[in-house]
Amino acid sequence: MNTTIQREQINKRHIENGVRIMDPATTYIDDTVEIATDTLIYPGCILEGLCKIENSAIIGPYTHMKDTIIGKGSAIRQSVLTDTKIGENTTVGPFAYLRPGTIVGNNCRIGNFVEIKNSTISDNVAMAHLAYIGDADVGNNVNYSCGAITANYDGKKKHRTTIADGAFIGCNSVLIAPVEVGEKAFIAAGSTINQNVPELSLGIARERQTIKENWVKEKEASQ
Repeated sequence: MNTTIQREQINKRHIENGVRIMDPATTYIDDTVEIATDTLIYPGCILEGLCKIENSAIIGPYTHMKDTIIGKGSAIRQSVLTDTKIGENTTVGPFAYLRPGTIVGNNCRIGNFVEIKNSTISDNVAMAHLAYIGDADVGNNVNYSCGAITANYDGKKKHRTTIADGAFIGCNSVLIAPVEVGEKAFIAAGSTINQNVPELSLGIARERQTIKENWVKEKEASQ
């Protein structure tokens, strides 16, 4: 990490080049970081290693990035990104965790409490909140709902998941890799999927709901 003098010199150089740093006293930028003009950096940010930020991006507040590329017009809020590449006009966070090997395309929404690891996310993908995706290849225009995860580790090896263009992954779904979800296929909420789902299909894998009326009264009566 830079000393106080180094931090001040680096921040001053970026400001003179057209970068807007709202609070230089709380912003830490390595000398190896490249930042284009018209980028806005909020307080509390740490930018390390070979980061590269393109025009009109917004970083922060309290974002920590290392060896990460941020495309033009993208916005990162209160998130941690390592060895990651973000396309143009994509939003990340708040409180997202993007781990090494993550590539996210253009016009995506990676929302709060989303974790991505070693995965390629194509354009126009929505992962709005509370989701995990690891070792996966995700096509364009995919909706990946809250609570959905890829179960990529069998205890010995990691396996990949493929989600084709236009697929819809319902809430609280588990995709047990290796598995493929076809183009424009739907996964019903609450499903555990361990077989491939063909294109234009609906995958459902959950127990049918059962209602036991008066169960509470019967339980109390037996005690």
